[in-house]
This record gives sequence, structure tokens and C-alpha cells, in this order.
Amino acid sequence: QVQLVESGGGLVQAGGSLRLSCAASGSIFSGNIMGWYRQAPGKQRELVATIIRSGMTNYADSVKGRFTISRDSAKNTAYLQMNSLKPEDTAVYYCNIKWGISHDYWGQGTQVTVSS
Repeated sequence: QVQLVESGGGLVQAGGSLRLSCAASGSIFSGNIMGWYRQAPGKQRELVATIIRSGMTNYADSVKGRFTISRDSAKNTAYLQMNSLKPEDTAVYYCNIKWGISHDYWGQGTQVTVSS
């Protein structure tokens, strides 16, 4: 019933910027949490950033000050502005939306590659 589609990934040089988008569709409760996660080769999936309806945000220490998460709740869309990218940011980035106790949905992922 819920689908999330990420876009905006690609190849960028260290120090560059990318903006990821996540468009959610379907039957979505307004009081939801949207977030971005990433998974690098050989590593577990990790939290990058989350944002709730009020706009309050949470960031991993590794991206704080460089990445900014935002949302347009009317469009059920989340964004991740990534600045000052580093090679260690290279990963597949996944969008997530959740609410209540039993609603938790993931996108297919988008590849971000940062060259040195």
C-alpha cells in the first residue's frame, strides 16, 4: 500500500554536493517519521538522519554539520542535502517512513559514490 522512490544519487568528487529525494505514495498517516539510512559494502545499515512532522531532526555524528534532512509533509516527500562529501560517505542510501507500531516501509535505495 505504500511505495517510496528515491532519486538523486550518483558519482561526485570529494567536497561536492548531492541532493537526494524520496517520494512516498499510498495510504500514509500524517504523524509519521521519515529518515535516511545508508549501507556501505561489508557494513551494516546505519542511520543517517530522521525528521518528524514538526520538523525536529536527528543526525548521525558522522554527518552532522554537512548533511541536512528536510520534508514536505503535504507531498510526503523527504530530502537529504549532502555537502562536503567524503569518500567514506559512499554507500547505498535508503529512504524510510514509519508510524505507529506496525507501519515501516523502505525504498529500493540509491547509490552515492564519492571519489577522492
